[in-house]
Amino acid sequence: MKQVKIFDTTLRDGEQSPGCSMNLQEKLEVARALEKLKVDVIEAGFAISSPGDFESVKSIAEAVHDCTVASLARLNIKDIDAAYNAVRGAADPRIHVFIATSPLHMQYKLKMTEEQVLEKTEKLVAYAKHYCSNIQFSAEDATRSEPAFLAKVVDTAIRAGATTINIPDTVGYTTPTEMHDLIAYLVANVENADKVDFAVHCHNDLGLGVANSLAGVLGGATQIECTINGLGERAGNASLEEVVMAMRTRPDIYPNMPRIDTKRLYNTSKLVYNIIGQTPALNKPIVGANAFAHESGIHQHGVLANRSTYEIMTPESVGITTNKIVLGKHSGKHAFDARLRELGYELTEEELADCFEKFKVLCDKKKTVSDADIRALVTHKKRIVENTKCTLDRFYVHASNVLSATSTVRLKLANGTIIEDAAVGNGPVDASYNAVRKLLNPPAHTLEKYSINAVSEGKDSLGEALVKIKLEDSDDLISGRGLSTDIVEASILAYLNAVEKII
Repeated sequence: MKQVKIFDTTLRDGEQSPGCSMNLQEKLEVARALEKLKVDVIEAGFAISSPGDFESVKSIAEAVHDCTVASLARLNIKDIDAAYNAVRGAADPRIHVFIATSPLHMQYKLKMTEEQVLEKTEKLVAYAKHYCSNIQFSAEDATRSEPAFLAKVVDTAIRAGATTINIPDTVGYTTPTEMHDLIAYLVANVENADKVDFAVHCHNDLGLGVANSLAGVLGGATQIECTINGLGERAGNASLEEVVMAMRTRPDIYPNMPRIDTKRLYNTSKLVYNIIGQTPALNKPIVGANAFAHESGIHQHGVLANRSTYEIMTPESVGITTNKIVLGKHSGKHAFDARLRELGYELTEEELADCFEKFKVLCDKKKTVSDADIRALVTHKKRIVENTKCTLDRFYVHASNVLSATSTVRLKLANGTIIEDAAVGNGPVDASYNAVRKLLNPPAHTLEKYSINAVSEGKDSLGEALVKIKLEDSDDLISGRGLSTDIVEASILAYLNAVEKII
């Protein structure tokens, strides 16, 4: 059996989900993490959609060397031209074209007949092929298409030069049995089906994204399209970490395991959650806080006797370590670097120096520093520093349950200028945010979400603040993150991080 390829669309389909947008620097960081994770294909974006998306696809294509980089394109010349120009610098560029094939989409969205769809597929797949050899064709809403017509479209695309055929469950409508049977039908009824990869792209509207993807593999698919943490439109896509660990855990059923380095799954998941300003549900498979927790006495007894009684995979297999070495203020840079490497992080000298400096500051506030603290320091490393046009110099707050809170905030601008102002609010965080707004005068916006989470256990835990703000004239949500043992400081840092993005 062919080894199953992993096509990651976190930076395209995942980033399209509300509140999950990323800037160029963040997209590059995710792309490098995906390359280290050893995904086979990174779908870097939809190049024609905006100048910013074109630039991000182009930058990722030039930065990534160990996997294919793809750009999405509708079946029209302008889209295909933009896609190729964006990915042409990649080690292995791929143009990913698509057109809808279901009766519903053809009638109401495309307003095209079956013959017109076939003609357009033949002409424009061939046009894309003249740019590069690696062409993927997707039949949008394939699972609600007529199988016989779908087979005609797929055959036409292969004859025109497509090397990968994607069968998307665009609206998350199908079931595992149906997905298995559809892939098996196409593999059996399309000429030269053995010469291409068949892919599945399953949305999770009915909670079946992963199950449908795995069923597609059993039907003959050799590529799974998925995203880190299952991000994506509406209820999201099939979750990469869940798909991969299901195959790794059941090699008796899925012997064609992808090449993914599973020990990097946890770090990659944490990175993406951190960038988009979200946290996993407690019961999120593989990466949730409770994924390897056992509270039931019966379960605890079984795990202590033999972990495999209640754990079908180990925390270490996905990159969650249980190292007992304690790091503190007397630990040196080499010990800190060694611990980072054990946790799966490879930092540049500049990043290591920055993290070590923050580690030493944290050691003055905490007796011991946990792995969770170190992960938080790394995920907040240079991204915030490089985005920063000003830094928080200091703040003073006064709050009580009988008077309005007051906050004085002092910022240091990039040119060294110090600015300071005070404001009142409904609490210390609200007052501090009002002070920041007076100092920076950002465009009008609303605070859509605010949360503060403990990174580790104990009263001296680092607090990770997450905020999402929305401009009055836009539907986009801008996220910001802050980290500190002081939750007010973490909150101010998170708000500053978001405000600077809109400025």
